Amino acid sequence: MSLWDPRGIRAFAVAAGALLCLAACSGDRNDSQRGIGAGPEPCDGSCQDTPTQLSSGDVGRIIAQGVQEAEARSMPATIGVVDRVGNVLAIYRMDGAPETIRITSGPEPITGAPVTGGLDGVEIVASELGVISKALTAAYFSSEGNAFTTRTANQIIQENFNPGEFNTPGGPLFGVQISQLPCSDISQRFDGSGPSPGPHRAPIGFAADPGGLPLYKNGTLVGAVSVIADGEYSLDKTITDNDRNVDELVATAASFGFGAPRNRRADVITVEGKTLRFADVDFGDLASDPEQAPAFGALDPADPGLLAVLGYTVDDPADPPPPLRAGTAFGQPESGVRPADPALFDPALDAFVLVDDANNNRFPPTAGVGGLSADDVQRLLADSISLANRSRSQVRKPLGSSAGIHVTVVDINGDVLGMARTRDALIDAVDVTTQKARTALTLSADFAADRLNSLPPAGYLGEGDLNTVVQRALNDDQAESEIPPYVQAYRDFFDLPQGLADGNIAFSTRAVGNISRPFYPDGQNGAGGVNPQPEGPLSKPPGEWSIFSTGLELDLVYNAVVRHLVYVLQVPNPGNPAQPLFDTDVARNCTGYSSIPDGLLAQTDAFSELRNGLTLFAGGFPIYDGSGELIGAIGLSGDGLEQDDFLPFLAVDRVGKETGNLQNAPREIRADVLQAKDPGLPPDAREVNLRWVICPQSPFLDDPTEQEVCNDL
Repeated sequence: MSLWDPRGIRAFAVAAGALLCLAACSGDRNDSQRGIGAGPEPCDGSCQDTPTQLSSGDVGRIIAQGVQEAEARSMPATIGVVDRVGNVLAIYRMDGAPETIRITSGPEPITGAPVTGGLDGVEIVASELGVISKALTAAYFSSEGNAFTTRTANQIIQENFNPGEFNTPGGPLFGVQISQLPCSDISQRFDGSGPSPGPHRAPIGFAADPGGLPLYKNGTLVGAVSVIADGEYSLDKTITDNDRNVDELVATAASFGFGAPRNRRADVITVEGKTLRFADVDFGDLASDPEQAPAFGALDPADPGLLAVLGYTVDDPADPPPPLRAGTAFGQPESGVRPADPALFDPALDAFVLVDDANNNRFPPTAGVGGLSADDVQRLLADSISLANRSRSQVRKPLGSSAGIHVTVVDINGDVLGMARTRDALIDAVDVTTQKARTALTLSADFAADRLNSLPPAGYLGEGDLNTVVQRALNDDQAESEIPPYVQAYRDFFDLPQGLADGNIAFSTRAVGNISRPFYPDGQNGAGGVNPQPEGPLSKPPGEWSIFSTGLELDLVYNAVVRHLVYVLQVPNPGNPAQPLFDTDVARNCTGYSSIPDGLLAQTDAFSELRNGLTLFAGGFPIYDGSGELIGAIGLSGDGLEQDDFLPFLAVDRVGKETGNLQNAPREIRADVLQAKDPGLPPDAREVNLRWVICPQSPFLDDPTEQEVCNDL
């Protein structure tokens, strides 16, 4: 079913998939399937053709099962459920559950000292916000072809892959946690009326803290559940053992009856020859029997119960908690993702688009500033999907499945000119592909240095309760991280006095990632990890770096995230404690916010080309016209880093040859011509070129003889 020619066979595959799903998503479960979502066999991307969603009764059952397990372990918890596009369906708090979380990466692995920069060490974030971010991570990183959890995310975002294996490159999704931000202009917001078209934003980005699990019904992904019982929002740096993580145990109980198909779970999927992690516990490890859980209405009346979360379940701080809500059916207009109109894309492509609450395409192909025409954009989107339909997925089951992708094109101003996707592509890709395109655009442009140098510093909150943090900030005692030193560090690193100001170097996001790691070259920790190489110029150094304190990536957006937290927490105005400091949420732009007390987190000079932030992993490329002028960028994300790289790179080349209007960056200015020049660097660090693109050797399912497709581009 997964081997197709997009010009015709795909239509047959979709029809066959629907028939197979009807057979696969029915029947009785045997003991090996206990706890798994209904249907003994999983789907392959087409089961969503039959609308499937979480009912309000399902949501109540999921929470009740989790509450019972938390009670059995005497670990009161906050439990949240979202649908596949991030609508928050319920947040439930038990009596005695931690009301706030401590964001911590734990001791730094080399020095053993705690990291306190960035978000590391912050203690004021409401636990329900951590729960939402964890649930969105599990939902957004999963599909009918793969089931990933926050433990999976933990494995693929750290400085080494696998974590703890010194002298290995950073994780495949290094830095993705600084995505899907509350200030994103791409992610949707709660509209005051309940579940609505998504994808929706995450309060503090994506999570690595175990305890977020995807939920399945009838073989298709319908959402996720997450738990915080230990008060920690952290990560697992040692993945070679099995933890008895209470958040994960309670979430496992909650997911009973909605569990991921076992042959779709991360632990049957390999990346770069390494098996991914799904969970360290299973249904047999539970202290309670989920099938004996009480009805939701019979839960302890002493519990605070359902919560009202400003900006996520209510839009007014005076509103009462809403009742349990049903989720949307993915692939249908109410979810915000539906099949593309036949007039826009050939039906044989099986393309999907994002829509608003009136079912209008949010990002149809449009002409942009700089030279990209609507026809150019249309061709880039269609060609990317056509290539993806032919290409082998790296992380999707069954083996031989096509790559599920989302693709975005932006103009020279960073404005989105068009988006499209395949039917079962991951939801995290929507915001990330826009970050990728804008990152490649910005670092390749001649305006990057001026824009970056004009931004205010990130004002780190640090440790302490809400009153302590606010007073320290108002007294101007908090640590600050300036943005201009990153520009100077880049110039010194490569001996480019006008670097990021002359447009003479084109950056792919893979190359940006190379200079944003805490070790340069990527993954070279040094002997035994105790004598580390220097950091890349856009990264925090070892000892200061953590997944919650990455460098330029986080510092660009830090103040905006804090502005959102201050709003959600309804922090009192020091001059009038009866009123909140802010009665409006953060804008749909993540850059240019002052810190506390400088302007009290007002937005000063936003960096519009990076309005939803940077990203640090492969899949983004600048686009040039025939004369070599930068005119825009493309970002793609899907089922593997090499697929993320070669699909947009190849699409730009093919469309350029068809139209003569555009091209990839000329070879002589691509970032892979750069070598570090700083004389203070070890010699081996000065002998490594940045990377531009990596392509699979034999990527196509329908023509295994077509190999090395990027070699001559």
